[in-house]
Amino acid sequence: MTKFQIGKTYFTRSICDSEMIISATISKRTAKTVTTDDGKTFRLVNTYSKNEGFRPWGNYSMAPVITSDREIA
Repeated sequence: MTKFQIGKTYFTRSICDSEMIISATISKRTAKTVTTDDGKTFRLVNTYSKNEGFRPWGNYSMAPVITSDREIA
């Protein structure tokens, strides 16, 4: 299981538009939350791939989930 690391940037693509990339840089983390460089705190969610993940735009049916296995190099 991979975990979010402070200072690294992670991304995902929009479900509706594959050219739209959503990214976030982790500035702080606890066991149950991550905080981005914008100062927003998000609760970690379970993913099917057993990686940490969070929903940067809220929780709705097609909400994007940024997971810890998709790091920008």
